[in-house]
Amino acid sequence: MDEHPFDRHADRVQAAIASDAAARSALIASWRRSCNLHRLDPAYRKSPKRLSDAELNEARQRIEPLIVAAKSSLDRLYLAVGGAGCCVLLADRDGVPVERRGAVADDDTFREWGLWTGAVWSEDSEGTNGIGTCLVEKRALTIHRDQHFLTRNTGLSCTTAPIYDHEGNLAAALDVSSCRSDLTEGFANLISMAVIDAAQRIEMDNFRLAFPTARILLAPATEKSGRALVAVDADDLVIGATRAARQALGITADCLKKPLPVASLFGSTIEAENFADAERGVLQRALARAGGNISAAAQLLGVSRATLHRKLKRLHIERPH
Repeated sequence: MDEHPFDRHADRVQAAIASDAAARSALIASWRRSCNLHRLDPAYRKSPKRLSDAELNEARQRIEPLIVAAKSSLDRLYLAVGGAGCCVLLADRDGVPVERRGAVADDDTFREWGLWTGAVWSEDSEGTNGIGTCLVEKRALTIHRDQHFLTRNTGLSCTTAPIYDHEGNLAAALDVSSCRSDLTEGFANLISMAVIDAAQRIEMDNFRLAFPTARILLAPATEKSGRALVAVDADDLVIGATRAARQALGITADCLKKPLPVASLFGSTIEAENFADAERGVLQRALARAGGNISAAAQLLGVSRATLHRKLKRLHIERPH
């Protein structure tokens, strides 16, 4: 009698775990966590666990601001990948999808696979998978078909990127999944670029919503660290920074607990005249709206008259007469 495909995959996983390959392969290291740490069996066939409706509502409420910030990016991402038979999932930091985009015609199939809101895709529950492993390793990745730990999930291809909140903490994961057998690994790599880009947009939109009255500056950053945004108040003090900005500029949580002038933060990493031009425009618009009245302009900007006078003098701005 031929060996069942479930058994063949399980044997391959167990053989890899028993080898020394985990030291060289992030995938096999995840398989080893799934087996040895989480005590999972690669031949386990049951569908993913599901939260109750009440539990799912609580999970959604915990990251409601992020869901609001993500809606337009989820829509755009689905428009890009939905035609290829993919669904888009926004999962919380526990690996539970709380928002989803997918074609109605595919709903029954995706629900059967567990690619649905309320399913639990943490690594300790499902073993190596896009959402769960992304959250553990805190990096964008693709788990393509038989790279999954559980044999029941080897029909899936999942591409996922982490999302960090306005304080730089891991908050969610953005995933594009497909259960089509004709989805190649090469196409999954193309999807990966779209997922990473969408995750960065969500982080930026969420950051702007978290600091609605602040001036948002784009700081220099490496391509790897993505978009680095800094929130600055009316007194030119830094009040917030995205994870990318914290990494690029060495900003720690302790730095933000005390006054941090934006000029000392950026130093030579940003062109001073570009920053001055942006600030000059803000001041001139405030003066114009206030008809040249210093007190009214200061009130519009949320600063004192003395602070506004100093800024006008430093930037050589004359009051309109």
